[in-house]
Amino acid sequence: MTAPPPLRTAKLPPRPAFLRALGPGVVWLALAQGSGELIWWPYLIAKYGLWFLCLLVPACLLQWPLNVEIGRYTMLTGESVWQGFYRQSRLLSLGLWLLMAASFLWFGGFASAGGEAIASLTNVPAGLSPEGQKLFWGFASVAVSFVALFFSKTAYTLVERVMMVVAIVTVIGLLASCFHPDVRERLPAFAAGLVAPDRPPGAVFDFGDATRLLTALSFAGLGGFWALFYSSWLREKGFGMAAYMGKVTSPITGKGEFVEDSGAAPLDEPGLAARVKGWTRLLWADSGVGVFGNILTTLMMCLLSYALLFPHGKVPTDDQLVTLQAQFFESSWGDLGRIVFLVVAAAFLADTWLGTADAVAHTHTEMFRSFSRRLRERYSYRAMYYFFVVALTVVTSLTMAARSPSALILTSAVIGFFGTVLYSAALLHLNYRVLPPLLPPAARPSPRGALLLGAVVAAYASLAVAYVFVQLR
Repeated sequence: MTAPPPLRTAKLPPRPAFLRALGPGVVWLALAQGSGELIWWPYLIAKYGLWFLCLLVPACLLQWPLNVEIGRYTMLTGESVWQGFYRQSRLLSLGLWLLMAASFLWFGGFASAGGEAIASLTNVPAGLSPEGQKLFWGFASVAVSFVALFFSKTAYTLVERVMMVVAIVTVIGLLASCFHPDVRERLPAFAAGLVAPDRPPGAVFDFGDATRLLTALSFAGLGGFWALFYSSWLREKGFGMAAYMGKVTSPITGKGEFVEDSGAAPLDEPGLAARVKGWTRLLWADSGVGVFGNILTTLMMCLLSYALLFPHGKVPTDDQLVTLQAQFFESSWGDLGRIVFLVVAAAFLADTWLGTADAVAHTHTEMFRSFSRRLRERYSYRAMYYFFVVALTVVTSLTMAARSPSALILTSAVIGFFGTVLYSAALLHLNYRVLPPLLPPAARPSPRGALLLGAVVAAYASLAVAYVFVQLR
């Protein structure tokens, strides 16, 4: 294992206007819309009514300080948090990396779930079974995203623009759906359920749903290892000290590249404290766009499930995570309702493969370059990134048809959740013990951030203990 290169020093760039810096939080929001919002929270609401709804907003808010701390390391060093873990401990970073790699062997399940929505919307190809149509569109969405990643001048620009469109489409579609009279009628009871649990008469919790509940809580936002990808998007955006790190350009349409393997600490100069404070506020705001936008979309999906599924006792099955919900939109709104829902569902899920493939490829590239000086000297960052894009596409193609989308998503969620407990604790040590000596005093994080992150670590650890207890009953 090679030692990490020392941090360079450079002037912390001035903070840009909010709208100019906005981007990573929107990517976070759009990618977060892939599982918890569309699949597991509606499932729980359809089966148990408002029993667990009061847990939703607190579970989402846990992500906000966690995201800020993930982004803080990148803002102050330009490196992704994965490189920070490597600086902290080679063994720890290796363990987290292997867990992350295992959890993302199955992310093709989101593409097949998105394919289910498109197949239900189009009924194309006509000669295939519903399962065949679902896989056809799942493979088609992967193929389109794969080609786009190679031809886009910079990969991050493509991801950000696609995610911006997805976020807008889903919010508008859900808002339109929530104005239906049947949905508005249920709003007062739904609002009350946000404050206190409302257990339906005679309802009994099925302990077989413990993993689904865990998934809903941990994926109420961008859960698991997905949360760490926020750091990669900030780096690609050039947030704070990441302005000195460069971007990955297309091997087909790009004009060379410049990507640094080592980050840079802020130069100690007058006014540094005020500049760091400004960037930190921007970090809270950008992350807040993702977190609160995610709360809005998840609440709308839950409201729709409460109004259209729960009264009829209809619960989505493992292989019909999307189409059953669309049928109830059709019964209330006709063909227009079904089309609106399926367009929203396709937007929710189809972008997940693109954003995940990009972020996982970045992570593998950074970690291989950290652990192997030979690879770092022999291959450029761009060559390794696109190699992993190809490799992930092959893995997706081999695993997408292996099991139902829910099984794939649940497996990823359990691995990712226990990884969250580990990396959130490691992040507390990284930002408040390892990082401060590398920075000038004016740029060091405030102890208040450590208290907030400590509370997040305790919350996730408590959820993990509760899950193990339920599983051992």
